[in-house]
Amino acid sequence: MTRIMSVWVVGIVFLIGIAAADEVSELRKQMEQQYEQMQQMQNKLNELEAAQKQQSMTVAKLEETGGTSLPETLKWLEKIKLYGDFRYRYEMVDEDGSDNRNRNRIRARLGLTAKINDEIDTGFRLATSELWGDDEDSGDPVSTNQTLDDAFSKKSIWLDLAYFNWHPAGIQGFNVIGGKMENPFYRVGGNQLIFDSDLTPEGIAFQYTHGWTEQTSWFVNGGGFYVDEVKSGADTSLWGVQGGIKHTFQDKSYLVGGGSLYCFGNIQGHGAFVTVNGSDKFFGNSKSGGLYINDYDLTELFGEYGFNLADTPTAVFANYVKNTVAAGSENAGWLIGTKYGKCKDPGSWELSYDYRDLKADAVVGAFSDSDFIGGGTDGKGHRFSAVYQLAKNTQAGLTYFLNEKGHDDHDYNRLQLDLMFKF
Repeated sequence: MTRIMSVWVVGIVFLIGIAAADEVSELRKQMEQQYEQMQQMQNKLNELEAAQKQQSMTVAKLEETGGTSLPETLKWLEKIKLYGDFRYRYEMVDEDGSDNRNRNRIRARLGLTAKINDEIDTGFRLATSELWGDDEDSGDPVSTNQTLDDAFSKKSIWLDLAYFNWHPAGIQGFNVIGGKMENPFYRVGGNQLIFDSDLTPEGIAFQYTHGWTEQTSWFVNGGGFYVDEVKSGADTSLWGVQGGIKHTFQDKSYLVGGGSLYCFGNIQGHGAFVTVNGSDKFFGNSKSGGLYINDYDLTELFGEYGFNLADTPTAVFANYVKNTVAAGSENAGWLIGTKYGKCKDPGSWELSYDYRDLKADAVVGAFSDSDFIGGGTDGKGHRFSAVYQLAKNTQAGLTYFLNEKGHDDHDYNRLQLDLMFKF
C-alpha cells in the first residue's frame, strides 16, 4: 500500500512539473512578445523624435530666411519674384468750356523679375492701358488707366516692361539696362514736369553711383532710346545724360543737386505721334501744317533737400527745364514742391504739393504728365495730394489739380480719389 501511494505521489509530482513547465514556457513566450512590442514602440518613438527634430530645424531655417522650403527640382522658383498692384479711381474733371466729366477707372499691373545669374536679372510687366490714339496696336505710353465704360467691354492688357539688367560684380554701383524699362533718370520728389511717371522708355541705358566719402556720392545716368522708327527718312530718337551729387549730413538730412541734357532727334517736321478721332494731337506743342515746328533739346537743373520736421520725413524740391532750340518765350518750364510724412505702417500718412508753369514748347507734351491740365504743356497751376495707409499694402489717396490751361488761361480742375492695393 505504501508503495502504491509513493507511485501516486511521484506521478502527481511529475504531472505538476509538466504543467508548471508548460506555464513557464507560455509565460516566457508572452514576455518575449511584450519585449518585441516594447522594442517596436521604442523604435517608433525614436523615429518621431527624429522627425520632430528635423521639423524644428526646418522651421528655424524658414524663420531665419523668411522663405519656404522647396525640393531641389523646384529650386529655380527661388530666383523668380512676382509683384503687382491694383488701383480703383473715381475722377471728376471740370474744365471751362466743356461739360464736367465723372468717371471710374482701374489700373492693374502684374510683374515678374528673375535672377539669371549673379550679374544679370531680367524683368517683365503687364499693365492695363487705353489705346494710343487711333492706333489699335499700341497702348498709351503715359497712362495705365482703363475707364469703366463701353458696355462691359473687355479691357486691354499691354506689355509695360521687358528688360535685362546687367550689374557686373567688378564695377560696384554700375548697371546696364536694355529693353523696355522704368525711367532710368532721377526725378526730384518723383515730379512729372518732363516725363510722366508711367512712361517706360525703350532702348539701352546705364546708371552709375560712386561714393566719394561716407557722406557724399555722385551719380551718372544716360541712355539712347527709340521714339519712332520709320521705313524711309530719319528715325525719331532720344539721347539723354544726367549727373548729380548727393550729400548726407550728420543729422541724416540730405541734399541732392544736378542737371540733365535730353536731345530728341528729328521731331521738327514730324507729324503728330497721336491721332484721336481723325484729329492730330500735339499736347500743347507748337505745330504748323500738321507738323512739329521745333526740335526739342532740353537742359534740366534740379535740387532736393530732405530733412526731419517734428520727427516727420520732409522734402522740398525744385526743377527747371528749357528747350534750347525753340525760340521765343514758350521754351521753358519750372516746378517747386514739397512732401511731408511717409506712408509705411497702418495709420501713417503722406502729404505732397507742387506748383508748375510749363510753357508750350518747354518739353515734348506727349510724354509729360498726363493728369496735369489733362496732359501735355501750355499750362500752370497747383497739385495737392494726400495718401493714408489703411492697412498693410493698402492705401487711400486724394489728388486735386487746380490749373490754368492754354493761352487764355481757362480753368482746369481735376479731382482723383484712389484705393490702392499692392502685393
